[in-house]
Amino acid sequence: MSLFDMKGKVAVITGSTRGIGLAIAERMAEHGAKVVISSRKQDVCDSVTKSINEKFGKGTAVSIAANISSKENLQNLVDESNRAFGKIDVLVCNAASNPYYGPLGGISDDQFRKILDNNIVANNWLINMVVPQMIERKDGSIIIVSSIGGLKGSTVLGAYAISKAADMQLARNLACEYGKHNIRVNCIAPGLIKTDFAKALWDNPDTLKASTARSPLLRIGTPDEIAGAAVFMGSAAGDFMTGQTIVIDGGATIS
Repeated sequence: MSLFDMKGKVAVITGSTRGIGLAIAERMAEHGAKVVISSRKQDVCDSVTKSINEKFGKGTAVSIAANISSKENLQNLVDESNRAFGKIDVLVCNAASNPYYGPLGGISDDQFRKILDNNIVANNWLINMVVPQMIERKDGSIIIVSSIGGLKGSTVLGAYAISKAADMQLARNLACEYGKHNIRVNCIAPGLIKTDFAKALWDNPDTLKASTARSPLLRIGTPDEIAGAAVFMGSAAGDFMTGQTIVIDGGATIS
């Protein structure tokens, strides 16, 4: 059996209709996992699910729409995932919000709260909903998609960076809490990746050139270059790692 084999595992991935979340869902499916596709719009979820099932076999994926800002939506996501596949082995908290780009002095209270609620509180909600069954089985992997923003200061991504730093601490705390149940909790911290979510940081050629000039690999990353770390964390390959953050940024934070 391959260390990266995910056959028999069920993975729920939030924000999985595009970008990093979609890449993680496709690669986990490729490695044998059943995957739950989730984002806010049901029709978009259905379209992605259809594509994955055509690529990896009927019944590989199901679609369950959920808005991460709604506790009821998240509970429904867990309930319907269990109904569809009978369990959840791997949870990937990928969905996030960033409605504000600029200095912290200019952010509204509502924008600040939305970032913290969606990027930290909602992750804790969802993890708390999934973890009881993992405790019962004495097995589980929880993956939070953070960001290198949580490792650096920023003049334009302050609240988002704060939320992503908090995600790393959330993973450390929960790893300590649930380690005795053989549940692992880890983060992935991507650098600049070519996604719609990060478009403001790469769409302008001058901004992109300035960002990549400081990176040893001298380029922007792709969603698929993040997915391998999630497969590692969700499979036997990552069984002895918990409470950690894997940085995948082309070297940007070391230079």
